[in-house]
Amino acid sequence: MTMAANDKMMLAWRLDGLGGALRFERVPVPTPRPGSVLVRIEASTLMSYMKPYVEGRLPAYQAPAGAFTPGGNGVGVIEAVGRDVWHLAPGRRVVVSALFQSPELVADPARILLGVTAFGGESASIQADWPDGTLAEYALLPAAAVTPVDGLDDVDGVRLAALSRFVVPYGGLVRGRLAAGETVIVNGATGAYGAAAVLLAQAMGAGRVVAAGRNHAKLQTVAQLAGGAVATVALSGDRNADIEALRAAADGAADMALDMISGTDAGSTLATLNALRREGRLVLMGGVSDDLSLPYLQLMLSGLEVIGNFMHPPDAYRMVMTLVRAGRLDLSLFTPRVYPLTDLTPAMAEAATADSLQFIVMR
Repeated sequence: MTMAANDKMMLAWRLDGLGGALRFERVPVPTPRPGSVLVRIEASTLMSYMKPYVEGRLPAYQAPAGAFTPGGNGVGVIEAVGRDVWHLAPGRRVVVSALFQSPELVADPARILLGVTAFGGESASIQADWPDGTLAEYALLPAAAVTPVDGLDDVDGVRLAALSRFVVPYGGLVRGRLAAGETVIVNGATGAYGAAAVLLAQAMGAGRVVAAGRNHAKLQTVAQLAGGAVATVALSGDRNADIEALRAAADGAADMALDMISGTDAGSTLATLNALRREGRLVLMGGVSDDLSLPYLQLMLSGLEVIGNFMHPPDAYRMVMTLVRAGRLDLSLFTPRVYPLTDLTPAMAEAATADSLQFIVMR
């Protein structure tokens, strides 16, 4: 953390590495440096896996070396800016993206999740420069990690925090080249990002959305939130039966599918693949740990695309907010559970069990 030159202090959560001590303490407010913005945090959304992350039970994550402030996406107001920041100014409201990619014009720019993890290679150097997240009263961030909130002055910070649910599936729908009028299947529609994907696909102009998952009641809830314009398929685990049901719900076959499932069984993923029309696209964004066995000849003969995608493009928050301003996307469909910044421990416990239509916010 870059410390302030003055004596101004703030409250922040500090973690001594994954599995280390977690402390709530007073620390100096960071000093802006070139290319940075100092943001007074209004609301910080909590990851569902925050508790096992803090406890060091997620070995794939690469946290900053030494003590750091965890926390990813958030909402706040710019307090100060450093040199080489031209469009952003103090007093401007912004949303904070945990995903930060190097702005250097190289073939494969490194990226990190601020306050969460690096991904090896050069990303460790980025993380060393920007170790801290949003679980503090103030956060020093790269200017490229914040997006101005324009035209949504009547929406409070807690409600705006729901945007973080939509930017992730936005990345997958854009990567899959969803076009107006197309039919899209969302596999894993009862999960947090899957439910958001159903609503978002509809907002982005899909002609038909098929919400697929194993929980019939939750699927009906998601369809009801979407205004009844969503077909649902309660998957049985019988691949042939599921293919038939998905194709029927898609009125023959789907143009693309967004796969948001997690776990070890990719059977529903393969069923979804088989419900695509010729030259259809399947975007993988879930967390399946087992390998996926793909039918080589079927992919070749039908011209199918299987696309892996992680997170979202840099302009995702800006584009999703255009849908909110246009009245096509309603942030109030997700229910916030709000905790004061002091109560991180109970908030982490609730985040692990929260319903897919809820999100946990630290205020």
